[in-house]
Amino acid sequence: MTRHARNCTAGAVYTYHEKKKDAQASGYGTNTQRVGKDSIKDFDCCSLTLQPCRDPVITPDGYLFDKEAILEYIITKKNEYSRKLKEYEKQKKKEETELAEIAAAEKDSKLNSFIKTEKNIVSTPVTAFKSDTKNNDKPSVSNMTEGRDKHLPSFWIPSKTPEAKETTLKKPDKTIYCPISGKPLKVKDLINVKFKEVNDPDDKKPLVVKKSRYMCAVTHDVLSNSVPCAVIRTTGDVVTMECVEKIIKKDWLHPLTNEKLTEKDIIPMQRGGTGYSITNDKLQGKHERPVLQA
Repeated sequence: MTRHARNCTAGAVYTYHEKKKDAQASGYGTNTQRVGKDSIKDFDCCSLTLQPCRDPVITPDGYLFDKEAILEYIITKKNEYSRKLKEYEKQKKKEETELAEIAAAEKDSKLNSFIKTEKNIVSTPVTAFKSDTKNNDKPSVSNMTEGRDKHLPSFWIPSKTPEAKETTLKKPDKTIYCPISGKPLKVKDLINVKFKEVNDPDDKKPLVVKKSRYMCAVTHDVLSNSVPCAVIRTTGDVVTMECVEKIIKKDWLHPLTNEKLTEKDIIPMQRGGTGYSITNDKLQGKHERPVLQA
């Protein structure tokens, strides 16, 4: 019996090759592809704008930002805190006013009840076996009495409908957190970074267009995403981790200024990652499409 080719469709079994071929042609299934270089942020780009930094600063955790972008972020968060604090104080003041009104209403109710009882004792005869048909004693159905004029429902505003529940605001947190690491961030903790440009007289391209823009301040090695880098806290110079391990850690002296350094003065730079939740770990993107059922 002769063997059929892979493209033979006379078989009773829907083979894996046929399923894969049909999925690729029809647009079904999941495409898996390794993320390319264009999808990864460069090591010298801001973590907020994803553009090359004009005035770079770095946090103690090693995240690089453009000074203008991170200061604008901090100011925005401070303004948001001020707005939320005003709303919280307004709600708190409203609650205090409502409690005072409830206490005053209870006091007036007790006073009216006492006056009514006194009037019945003095001038009104006891009518224990007679039904009272006076309209004055019936509760009012109006929305404007008994303080209900301040809590009128509105069917055009969602927050004021009869079924809506009031949301209780919590006191806002004054602390500003780093947008990348989530740790507390202060302006005084930002450290200015000094990149050393690659001096190539033959390359007339602008700095932004160049592939090799910066180099190590000590060894003059070209810096890129594949080269682990670190920032010296005292001067802001960018060096490679190889320079830190082989040169700086021998005597803990700055190679350019000869000042004394410590372990805290070395800030490893966080290298560029993708836009996914896990960076530099699984550089793989998946595009899920409808599954073709057999």
